[in-house]
Order: sequence, then C-alpha cells, then structure tokens
Amino acid sequence: MTHTVETPNLLSSSFGASHQVNIHRFGTIGARPKVYIQAALHADEYPGLLVAHHLINRLAALDEQGAINGEIVVVPVANPIGLGQRVNAQHLGRFDLAGGGNFNRNWPDLSEAVLKRIEPHLSEKAEMNDQLIRDALIHKVTSLEVRNELDDLRKTLLLYSIDSDVVLDLHCDFQALFHLYSSIHHKALAHELGCELGAHAVLIETEAGGAPFDECHAGVWWRLKQKVDVKTPIPLGCFSATVELRGQQDVSDELAQQDAKALIRFMQRRRVIAGDPGPTPEPLCHPTPLEGTDIIYAPTAGVVVYHKALGDWVEKGEVVAELVDPSVVPQDQARTPLISRTNGLFLTHMSERLVAPGAALIKICGELPLEHRESGKLLEA
Repeated sequence: MTHTVETPNLLSSSFGASHQVNIHRFGTIGARPKVYIQAALHADEYPGLLVAHHLINRLAALDEQGAINGEIVVVPVANPIGLGQRVNAQHLGRFDLAGGGNFNRNWPDLSEAVLKRIEPHLSEKAEMNDQLIRDALIHKVTSLEVRNELDDLRKTLLLYSIDSDVVLDLHCDFQALFHLYSSIHHKALAHELGCELGAHAVLIETEAGGAPFDECHAGVWWRLKQKVDVKTPIPLGCFSATVELRGQQDVSDELAQQDAKALIRFMQRRRVIAGDPGPTPEPLCHPTPLEGTDIIYAPTAGVVVYHKALGDWVEKGEVVAELVDPSVVPQDQARTPLISRTNGLFLTHMSERLVAPGAALIKICGELPLEHRESGKLLEA
C-alpha cells in the first residue's frame, strides 16, 4: 500500500488557534503521470467535499490492488480557513474575511520567474525542457513569501500541485447544471473530461482573468510556449480544469459516488490508474467559448421570479426572469424584465430570491462570442 496522509500546519492567525491541511497521496512520489485533485477552495461549495470522500475510499481500494501507476494527490478540504468562517450562524466561505479577497482569485503567474531560471538551459529536447520547467516551478513555489495564513494556504497547496500533469479543482455554482471551465489549449482533453463527467457545458477560454487556481497551473506552460523561440519545444505539460459539480445543494452519496467513479475512469484513460474504463460516454455538449456565456446581472434590487428552468433553451431577446419591487407605486410598474443577450442553455442561477443591484443572477451558455464579454475579464467576483 502506498496511501499516506500528510498534515501540514498553516501559519496561525491568532493565539491558540491553527489550521492544518490533510493531503492524501497515492502511488509513487515523482511517478508520472501525476494528478492533483482538490475540493472546496471556495469553502461554501459543498458537493466536492463528499466527492473527495468517496474518491479517497475508491483510491485506497485500488491502491491495495496495486493499481496506481502514477502519483495521485487528493486534498478533500482545500480551504480550512474558509470552512470555519461563520457570521451570525451563516457560513461564508467564498471570500477571506481577513481581507484576502476571493479564495480562487489572484493566484500567482509563475511564468516569468520560471523563464528567467530555465532560459539559459533550454534545449531542442521537449522531455528535458519539461523536467526543467517542473523543477523550476517547485523551486519558485518553495521560495514564495508567506506573510499571513492565506499566503501559507496558497503556498501549501501549490507545493503539492504545481508539478502535476493534471489539476482538477472541484467547485459548484449556486444552482446549476454540471459544467466545467478549461483552457482553449486543452480543448480536446476538456471535452473528454466533460464526456466522462456528464457535463452539460464545457466552457473554453483563452484567458479567464482574475488568476484562478486552475490557470495558475496550466497557464505557466502555454505562456512559456508564447515567450520562447518557436523552435524551442515547450510541451503543454499540465491540463487543468475547474469542475462545477452542479449546485450547492446537490449533495448526496448517489451523486458523489457517480462523480468519483467518473474521475477514476478519467484517470484510467490517462494511465494513472490501471484498468479498463470502458467506452467514453457520449457527450451531452460540445465545448463553447466562455466569451459566449451571457451573465445577467440584477439592475436593481428585487424579488427574482424565474420564467425559465435550468436546462431550458433560451432565445436571444427572451425574458428569462423578472425582478419584482413590491414597494413601487403603481404596482403595474413593479416588474423589471431580465432579457437574454444570446441563444443558449440556461446553465446557472442564484439561490437567493431577494437580490441586490449588481448580483450575477443567471448564466446562459451560448455558442458564439458576445461583444460585451471581453477575454481576460470573464469571471465574476
């Protein structure tokens, strides 16, 4: 058996209180391919916690059978800081209450530091360049400065993930169909993952903006590829994706077991785990540009009334919901229509029914880029 658990402690933010991160490792450290999977970086997104529980149990059984060929790292609770944040008995896990902002934004772009270290040593051999980059990534992450608990959390997660071949960050939306985000550079792999997981949307972007965790990993490779001479072979050495496990309340053993099995099959196709995954499931969608996903924001406060349900097809110009302000006089002017700016799939909506101006209420997944959706500014707060 190779299963081990490491429990690094984070820098304490106050007297007598500390957090630790449980890191489950399977296979041989340093073996390839390496897969890193974490759950609940946004700590109020719960489905991934249960998926990770079932995944660890399945990996432990496979480990006993000697079926782990590469290295697999699973972090079932990626954000113990956010998991403990409660205000008036309400759990708030998306933003760091100590002032660090969104837990899944502002991860470092390591490409310039890596390039500076490896540029004199690059060769015409892609395999050698691949190892140079991985070594440089580990060196850079090891040297990251830690000033507070959030810095320490980020550094800790990166130390276990940054040299991976595959990075899957398990999230969810408020109320949503299963979907995922990935880079245009990995369109084929993202499509395969979407087929395996039963995704209703595979959203592809050139640059999402906001510096999320997944882009911190895969982005290094395609940015380096853009920075060096075209004759220097730089592989796309890391496939990463943000996996949206439906909505916050979609938490059940049945769903979590289904998702864990799908992740196992995906890793079998990557030859990280021995065994026959069977035929690839038929796709429920094809990849579409993230720039084609319309986000409808609340223009005013109100009670939201939805006229479309998740999974419905929406036409451009169609009213998908209304905001109702019962304080308006006369009452026949109390409703503000919310109109789709694309033809597409009704993918997500908020759980709250009383909303404030600026709330990102609805996502409609269209197939064509929209003029008002600008690459590099595609993620809401």
